Amino acid sequence: MTLDRARLERIRDWAEGYIAERRFAGMSVLILQEGREAFFDARGLRDVEGGRPFERDTVARIYSMTKPVTSLALMTLVEEGRLHLDAPVSRFLPGFDAPHALISGAAHLGQTEPCAVPTLHQLLTHCSGLSYAFNTGLVPQEMAERELTFAPRAGTLAQTCHALAELPLAFAPGARWEYSVGIDVIGRVIEVVTGQSLADVFQARIFDPLGMTETGFFVAKEQIDRFSSLYTPLAGDAMDLNAAVTGDDSLRLVDDATGTPFANPTCLSGGGGLVGTIDDYARFAEAMRKGGQGIVSRSTARFMMQNHLASDIASLGPSSFAEQPMRGVGFGIGGAVVLDAARSGVPGSVGDFSWGGMASTFFWIDPLHALTTVLFTQLSPSSATLARAELKALVHGALM
Repeated sequence: MTLDRARLERIRDWAEGYIAERRFAGMSVLILQEGREAFFDARGLRDVEGGRPFERDTVARIYSMTKPVTSLALMTLVEEGRLHLDAPVSRFLPGFDAPHALISGAAHLGQTEPCAVPTLHQLLTHCSGLSYAFNTGLVPQEMAERELTFAPRAGTLAQTCHALAELPLAFAPGARWEYSVGIDVIGRVIEVVTGQSLADVFQARIFDPLGMTETGFFVAKEQIDRFSSLYTPLAGDAMDLNAAVTGDDSLRLVDDATGTPFANPTCLSGGGGLVGTIDDYARFAEAMRKGGQGIVSRSTARFMMQNHLASDIASLGPSSFAEQPMRGVGFGIGGAVVLDAARSGVPGSVGDFSWGGMASTFFWIDPLHALTTVLFTQLSPSSATLARAELKALVHGALM
Protein backbone atom coordinates (compact mmCIF):
# COMPACT_ATOMS: atom_id res chain seq x y z
CA MET A 1 0.00 0.00 0.00
CA THR A 2 1.07 3.55 -0.69
CA LEU A 3 0.16 6.78 1.06
CA ASP A 4 -2.42 8.94 -0.69
CA ARG A 5 -1.12 12.51 -0.68
CA ALA A 6 -4.58 14.09 -0.62
CA ARG A 7 -5.55 12.06 2.44
CA LEU A 8 -2.29 12.94 4.16
CA GLU A 9 -3.33 16.59 3.90
CA ARG A 10 -5.95 15.84 6.57
CA ILE A 11 -3.06 15.82 9.05
CA ARG A 12 -2.53 19.56 8.50
CA ASP A 13 -6.15 20.33 9.38
CA TRP A 14 -5.96 18.03 12.41
CA ALA A 15 -2.78 19.69 13.60
CA GLU A 16 -4.24 23.15 13.06
CA GLY A 17 -7.17 22.18 15.28
CA TYR A 18 -4.81 21.31 18.13
CA ILE A 19 -3.05 24.65 17.77
CA ALA A 20 -6.22 26.73 17.43
CA GLU A 21 -7.75 25.11 20.52
CA ARG A 22 -4.55 25.69 22.51
CA ARG A 23 -4.10 22.00 23.23
CA PHE A 24 -0.60 22.14 21.73
CA ALA A 25 1.51 25.27 21.40
CA GLY A 26 3.28 23.86 18.35
CA MET A 27 3.95 20.54 16.67
CA SER A 28 5.58 18.78 13.74
CA VAL A 29 4.89 15.47 11.97
CA LEU A 30 7.31 13.58 9.72
CA ILE A 31 6.31 10.47 7.76
CA LEU A 32 8.69 8.32 5.73
CA GLN A 33 7.77 5.37 3.51
CA GLU A 34 10.49 3.10 2.15
CA GLY A 35 12.93 5.66 3.51
CA ARG A 36 11.55 8.52 1.41
CA GLU A 37 9.76 11.52 2.86
CA ALA A 38 6.01 11.20 2.26
CA PHE A 39 4.81 14.04 4.47
CA PHE A 40 6.08 16.82 6.70
CA ASP A 41 4.26 19.58 8.52
CA ALA A 42 5.26 22.00 11.26
CA ARG A 43 3.02 24.65 12.75
CA GLY A 44 2.28 26.65 15.86
CA LEU A 45 4.84 28.04 18.27
CA ARG A 46 7.85 26.59 20.06
CA ASP A 47 7.78 29.63 22.35
CA VAL A 48 4.34 31.17 22.94
CA GLU A 49 5.73 33.98 25.05
CA GLY A 50 8.28 35.00 22.40
CA GLY A 51 6.09 34.20 19.40
CA ARG A 52 8.74 31.97 17.80
CA PRO A 53 7.50 29.26 15.41
CA PHE A 54 7.73 25.50 15.87
CA GLU A 55 9.95 24.53 12.92
CA ARG A 56 11.68 21.53 11.44
CA ASP A 57 14.91 22.26 13.31
CA THR A 58 13.20 22.91 16.66
CA VAL A 59 14.99 21.08 19.48
CA ALA A 60 12.65 19.25 21.84
CA ARG A 61 12.74 17.09 24.96
CA ILE A 62 12.08 13.53 23.85
CA TYR A 63 11.91 12.16 27.41
CA SER A 64 11.02 8.44 27.28
CA MET A 65 11.77 8.17 23.57
CA THR A 66 15.31 7.99 24.98
CA LYS A 67 14.52 4.43 26.14
CA PRO A 68 14.77 2.75 22.72
CA VAL A 69 18.11 4.51 22.14
CA THR A 70 19.50 3.22 25.45
CA SER A 71 18.16 -0.24 24.68
CA LEU A 72 19.91 -0.23 21.32
CA ALA A 73 23.18 0.82 22.97
CA LEU A 74 22.89 -2.09 25.39
CA MET A 75 22.27 -4.52 22.55
CA THR A 76 25.53 -3.49 20.90
CA LEU A 77 27.26 -4.76 24.05
CA VAL A 78 25.22 -7.98 23.96
CA GLU A 79 26.41 -8.55 20.38
CA GLU A 80 30.00 -8.11 21.55
CA GLY A 81 29.55 -10.78 24.22
CA ARG A 82 30.18 -8.31 27.04
CA LEU A 83 26.97 -9.12 28.89
CA HIS A 84 23.87 -11.32 28.68
CA LEU A 85 20.28 -10.20 29.11
CA ASP A 86 19.64 -12.85 31.79
CA ALA A 87 22.49 -11.50 33.92
CA PRO A 88 21.43 -10.09 37.31
CA VAL A 89 21.85 -6.33 37.53
CA SER A 90 23.89 -6.84 40.73
CA ARG A 91 26.73 -8.21 38.60
CA PHE A 92 27.30 -4.64 37.45
CA LEU A 93 25.68 -2.61 40.26
CA PRO A 94 26.41 -4.34 43.59
CA GLY A 95 23.89 -2.20 45.46
CA PHE A 96 21.13 -4.41 44.05
CA ASP A 97 22.66 -7.65 45.39
CA ALA A 98 20.16 -8.33 48.22
CA PRO A 99 16.77 -7.07 47.06
CA HIS A 100 13.51 -7.26 48.97
CA ALA A 101 10.05 -6.83 47.46
CA LEU A 102 6.86 -5.59 49.11
CA ILE A 103 4.54 -8.38 50.16
CA SER A 104 1.05 -8.46 48.69
CA GLY A 105 -1.15 -5.88 50.38
CA ALA A 106 1.75 -4.18 52.17
CA ALA A 107 0.69 -1.15 54.20
CA HIS A 108 4.19 0.28 54.67
CA LEU A 109 7.67 -0.08 53.17
CA GLY A 110 8.86 -2.35 55.97
CA GLN A 111 6.58 -5.19 54.86
CA THR A 112 8.91 -6.99 52.48
CA GLU A 113 10.36 -10.39 51.71
CA PRO A 114 13.59 -11.43 49.98
CA CYS A 115 13.34 -11.86 46.23
CA ALA A 116 15.49 -12.60 43.20
CA VAL A 117 17.77 -9.94 41.77
CA PRO A 118 16.21 -8.33 38.67
CA THR A 119 17.81 -9.30 35.39
CA LEU A 120 18.81 -6.91 32.64
CA HIS A 121 15.98 -8.33 30.55
CA GLN A 122 13.46 -7.55 33.27
CA LEU A 123 14.80 -4.01 33.55
CA LEU A 124 14.43 -3.52 29.79
CA THR A 125 10.87 -4.88 29.68
CA HIS A 126 9.51 -3.18 32.85
CA CYS A 127 9.06 -6.44 34.77
CA SER A 128 11.85 -5.81 37.30
CA GLY A 129 9.86 -4.60 40.32
CA LEU A 130 11.10 -1.04 39.91
CA SER A 131 8.61 1.78 39.38
CA TYR A 132 8.30 5.50 38.62
CA ALA A 133 7.69 8.33 41.07
CA PHE A 134 4.52 9.30 39.17
CA ASN A 135 2.93 5.84 39.56
CA THR A 136 0.68 4.97 42.47
CA GLY A 137 1.79 2.88 45.46
CA LEU A 138 4.21 2.86 48.38
CA VAL A 139 7.41 2.64 46.37
CA PRO A 140 6.49 5.44 43.94
CA GLN A 141 5.52 7.65 46.89
CA GLU A 142 8.90 7.06 48.49
CA MET A 143 10.67 7.71 45.19
CA ALA A 144 8.86 11.03 44.90
CA GLU A 145 9.76 12.02 48.48
CA ARG A 146 13.43 11.20 47.86
CA GLU A 147 13.32 12.86 44.42
CA LEU A 148 14.49 9.69 42.68
CA THR A 149 13.28 10.95 39.32
CA PHE A 150 16.46 10.82 37.19
CA ALA A 151 15.68 14.44 36.25
CA PRO A 152 18.45 16.46 34.58
CA ARG A 153 19.65 18.04 37.83
CA ALA A 154 18.87 15.10 40.17
CA GLY A 155 22.46 14.30 41.12
CA THR A 156 24.47 11.96 38.90
CA LEU A 157 23.30 8.75 37.29
CA ALA A 158 25.54 6.71 39.61
CA GLN A 159 24.26 8.49 42.72
CA THR A 160 20.62 8.10 41.75
CA CYS A 161 20.98 4.39 40.97
CA HIS A 162 22.75 3.85 44.30
CA ALA A 163 19.93 5.60 46.19
CA LEU A 164 17.30 3.67 44.23
CA ALA A 165 18.88 0.35 45.27
CA GLU A 166 18.16 1.22 48.92
CA LEU A 167 14.40 0.99 48.35
CA PRO A 168 12.39 -2.23 48.22
CA LEU A 169 11.00 -3.39 44.91
CA ALA A 170 7.29 -2.78 44.31
CA PHE A 171 6.88 -6.50 43.48
CA ALA A 172 9.02 -9.57 42.93
CA PRO A 173 10.82 -9.46 39.57
CA GLY A 174 8.75 -11.09 36.84
CA ALA A 175 5.50 -10.95 38.80
CA ARG A 176 3.92 -8.22 36.67
CA TRP A 177 4.53 -5.27 34.33
CA GLU A 178 4.97 -1.75 35.66
CA TYR A 179 6.40 1.22 33.80
CA SER A 180 9.63 2.04 35.54
CA VAL A 181 13.08 3.59 35.72
CA GLY A 182 14.55 0.22 34.74
CA ILE A 183 16.08 1.59 31.55
CA ASP A 184 17.69 4.42 33.54
CA VAL A 185 19.42 1.67 35.52
CA ILE A 186 20.38 0.03 32.21
CA GLY A 187 22.07 3.32 31.29
CA ARG A 188 24.27 3.02 34.38
CA VAL A 189 25.05 -0.62 33.52
CA ILE A 190 26.26 0.57 30.11
CA GLU A 191 28.57 3.07 31.80
CA VAL A 192 30.02 0.43 34.12
CA VAL A 193 30.60 -2.10 31.32
CA THR A 194 32.19 0.38 28.91
CA GLY A 195 33.97 2.63 31.40
CA GLN A 196 32.54 5.60 29.49
CA SER A 197 29.79 8.12 30.16
CA LEU A 198 26.42 7.31 28.60
CA ALA A 199 26.79 10.43 26.46
CA ASP A 200 30.09 9.19 25.02
CA VAL A 201 28.66 5.71 24.36
CA PHE A 202 25.68 7.16 22.50
CA GLN A 203 27.91 9.47 20.48
CA ALA A 204 30.31 6.76 19.34
CA ARG A 205 27.90 3.87 18.89
CA ILE A 206 24.71 5.54 17.63
CA PHE A 207 24.79 9.29 16.95
CA ASP A 208 27.98 9.49 14.86
CA PRO A 209 27.23 6.41 12.71
CA LEU A 210 23.67 7.63 12.00
CA GLY A 211 24.54 11.29 11.51
CA MET A 212 22.47 12.41 14.50
CA THR A 213 24.25 15.73 14.97
CA GLU A 214 21.43 17.49 16.83
CA THR A 215 20.74 14.97 19.62
CA GLY A 216 22.29 14.72 23.07
CA PHE A 217 21.79 15.02 26.81
CA PHE A 218 22.10 18.80 26.82
CA VAL A 219 21.04 21.77 24.73
CA ALA A 220 24.15 23.12 23.00
CA LYS A 221 24.77 26.87 22.84
CA GLU A 222 24.06 26.91 19.12
CA GLN A 223 20.71 25.17 19.75
CA ILE A 224 19.40 27.29 22.60
CA ASP A 225 17.47 29.70 20.33
CA ARG A 226 15.77 26.69 18.72
CA PHE A 227 14.88 24.95 21.99
CA SER A 228 11.15 24.59 22.51
CA SER A 229 9.39 25.67 25.68
CA LEU A 230 7.48 23.01 27.63
CA TYR A 231 3.82 23.51 28.54
CA THR A 232 1.16 21.77 30.64
CA PRO A 233 -2.62 22.00 31.07
CA LEU A 234 -2.24 20.99 34.72
CA ALA A 235 -2.48 23.37 37.64
CA GLY A 236 0.34 21.63 39.52
CA ASP A 237 3.36 19.51 38.68
CA ALA A 238 3.36 18.71 34.96
CA MET A 239 4.73 15.24 35.74
CA ASP A 240 2.32 14.43 38.59
CA LEU A 241 -0.21 12.11 37.01
CA ASN A 242 -1.76 11.31 40.37
CA ALA A 243 -2.81 14.92 40.95
CA ALA A 244 -3.85 15.73 37.41
CA VAL A 245 -5.95 18.81 38.15
CA THR A 246 -6.57 20.90 35.05
CA GLY A 247 -5.67 24.55 35.46
CA ASP A 248 -7.13 27.71 33.95
CA ASP A 249 -4.40 27.89 31.28
CA SER A 250 -4.17 24.96 28.87
CA LEU A 251 -0.64 26.04 27.95
CA ARG A 252 0.99 26.98 31.24
CA LEU A 253 4.74 27.42 30.83
CA VAL A 254 6.83 24.80 32.65
CA ASP A 255 10.35 25.24 31.23
CA ASP A 256 11.98 27.41 28.59
CA ALA A 257 15.38 28.09 27.10
CA THR A 258 16.31 30.77 29.63
CA GLY A 259 16.60 28.49 32.66
CA THR A 260 16.22 24.92 31.43
CA PRO A 261 18.04 22.19 33.39
CA PHE A 262 18.81 20.59 30.02
CA ALA A 263 21.41 23.29 29.42
CA ASN A 264 23.70 21.75 32.06
CA PRO A 265 22.42 18.36 33.27
CA THR A 266 24.18 16.28 35.92
CA CYS A 267 22.13 13.10 35.45
CA LEU A 268 22.40 11.38 32.08
CA SER A 269 19.03 9.66 32.08
CA GLY A 270 18.86 6.66 29.78
CA GLY A 271 15.14 6.61 30.43
CA GLY A 272 14.33 10.18 29.51
CA GLY A 273 17.28 12.54 29.18
CA LEU A 274 17.74 13.23 25.47
CA VAL A 275 16.85 16.34 23.48
CA GLY A 276 16.97 16.57 19.71
CA THR A 277 15.27 17.34 16.40
CA ILE A 278 12.58 15.43 14.54
CA ASP A 279 14.89 14.55 11.62
CA ASP A 280 17.51 13.16 13.99
CA TYR A 281 14.97 10.92 15.69
CA ALA A 282 13.69 9.77 12.31
CA ARG A 283 17.25 8.67 11.50
CA PHE A 284 17.24 6.49 14.60
CA ALA A 285 13.76 5.06 13.89
CA GLU A 286 14.65 4.38 10.25
CA ALA A 287 17.80 2.55 11.35
CA MET A 288 15.62 0.23 13.41
CA ARG A 289 13.13 -0.24 10.56
CA LYS A 290 15.94 -1.11 8.16
CA GLY A 291 17.25 -3.81 10.47
CA GLY A 292 19.82 -2.02 12.58
CA GLN A 293 21.68 -0.21 9.78
CA GLY A 294 24.99 -1.61 10.99
CA ILE A 295 24.56 -0.45 14.58
CA VAL A 296 23.29 -3.96 15.32
CA SER A 297 22.60 -6.89 13.02
CA ARG A 298 19.25 -7.45 11.31
CA SER A 299 18.71 -10.43 13.58
CA THR A 300 19.24 -8.32 16.71
CA ALA A 301 16.97 -5.53 15.43
CA ARG A 302 14.19 -8.06 14.78
CA PHE A 303 14.76 -9.53 18.24
CA MET A 304 14.34 -6.10 19.82
CA MET A 305 11.07 -5.41 18.02
CA GLN A 306 9.42 -8.71 18.98
CA ASN A 307 7.14 -9.09 21.99
CA HIS A 308 9.20 -10.26 24.99
CA LEU A 309 6.23 -10.71 27.34
CA ALA A 310 4.15 -13.86 27.81
CA SER A 311 1.13 -12.01 26.38
CA ASP A 312 -0.01 -8.40 26.15
CA ILE A 313 0.78 -5.80 28.83
CA ALA A 314 -2.80 -5.79 30.11
CA SER A 315 -2.59 -9.49 31.02
CA LEU A 316 0.31 -8.79 33.41
CA GLY A 317 -1.75 -6.76 35.86
CA PRO A 318 -0.27 -3.29 35.47
CA SER A 319 -1.55 -0.43 37.58
CA SER A 320 0.92 2.10 36.22
CA PHE A 321 0.91 4.80 33.59
CA ALA A 322 2.18 3.77 30.14
CA GLU A 323 2.95 5.66 26.94
CA GLN A 324 0.88 3.20 24.86
CA PRO A 325 -2.33 1.14 25.09
CA MET A 326 -1.96 -2.02 27.17
CA ARG A 327 -4.60 -4.23 25.56
CA GLY A 328 -3.39 -6.00 22.44
CA VAL A 329 0.09 -4.52 22.89
CA GLY A 330 3.20 -6.29 24.11
CA PHE A 331 6.66 -4.96 24.90
CA GLY A 332 9.99 -5.61 23.24
CA ILE A 333 13.46 -4.29 24.04
CA GLY A 334 12.78 -0.61 24.61
CA GLY A 335 9.39 -0.20 22.95
CA ALA A 336 5.83 -1.43 22.53
CA VAL A 337 4.82 -4.04 19.95
CA VAL A 338 1.31 -4.32 18.48
CA LEU A 339 -0.03 -7.87 18.80
CA ASP A 340 -3.68 -7.22 17.96
CA ALA A 341 -4.59 -3.77 16.62
CA ALA A 342 -8.30 -4.36 17.15
CA ARG A 343 -7.82 -5.07 20.86
CA SER A 344 -5.61 -2.00 21.22
CA GLY A 345 -8.39 0.21 19.88
CA VAL A 346 -5.98 2.06 17.58
CA PRO A 347 -5.57 1.42 13.83
CA GLY A 348 -2.23 -0.19 13.18
CA SER A 349 -0.36 -3.21 11.89
CA VAL A 350 0.72 -6.30 13.77
CA GLY A 351 4.38 -5.76 14.54
CA ASP A 352 4.27 -1.97 14.87
CA PHE A 353 7.11 -0.91 17.19
CA SER A 354 6.70 2.37 19.05
CA TRP A 355 7.08 4.50 22.13
CA GLY A 356 6.46 8.04 23.28
CA GLY A 357 7.69 10.64 25.72
CA MET A 358 6.09 12.56 28.57
CA ALA A 359 6.03 15.77 26.50
CA SER A 360 3.66 14.01 24.03
CA THR A 361 6.31 13.12 21.44
CA PHE A 362 5.72 9.80 19.68
CA PHE A 363 7.16 7.52 17.03
CA TRP A 364 6.19 4.27 15.44
CA ILE A 365 7.69 1.92 12.89
CA ASP A 366 5.30 -0.08 10.71
CA PRO A 367 7.35 -2.90 9.10
CA LEU A 368 4.37 -4.11 7.05
CA HIS A 369 4.00 -0.83 5.16
CA ALA A 370 7.65 0.30 5.49
CA LEU A 371 6.51 3.37 7.43
CA THR A 372 8.29 5.50 10.00
CA THR A 373 6.26 8.28 11.65
CA VAL A 374 7.52 10.79 14.21
CA LEU A 375 5.44 13.35 16.12
CA PHE A 376 7.12 16.20 17.99
CA THR A 377 5.38 18.58 20.38
CA GLN A 378 6.02 19.78 23.95
CA LEU A 379 3.01 19.25 26.23
CA SER A 380 3.23 17.34 29.51
CA PRO A 381 1.77 14.96 30.50
CA SER A 382 1.28 12.92 27.35
CA SER A 383 -1.96 11.53 28.76
CA ALA A 384 -3.57 14.99 28.33
CA THR A 385 -4.60 14.29 24.72
CA LEU A 386 -5.38 11.41 22.35
CA ALA A 387 -3.14 12.84 19.64
CA ARG A 388 -1.10 9.66 19.17
CA ALA A 389 -4.08 7.44 18.45
CA GLU A 390 -5.61 10.10 16.22
CA LEU A 391 -2.41 10.45 14.21
CA LYS A 392 -2.17 6.69 13.68
CA ALA A 393 -5.76 6.69 12.43
CA LEU A 394 -4.98 9.55 10.03
CA VAL A 395 -1.93 7.78 8.61
CA HIS A 396 -3.78 4.49 8.21
CA GLY A 397 -6.62 6.41 6.59
CA ALA A 398 -4.14 7.51 3.92
CA LEU A 399 -2.91 3.98 3.08
CA MET A 400 -4.59 3.10 -0.21
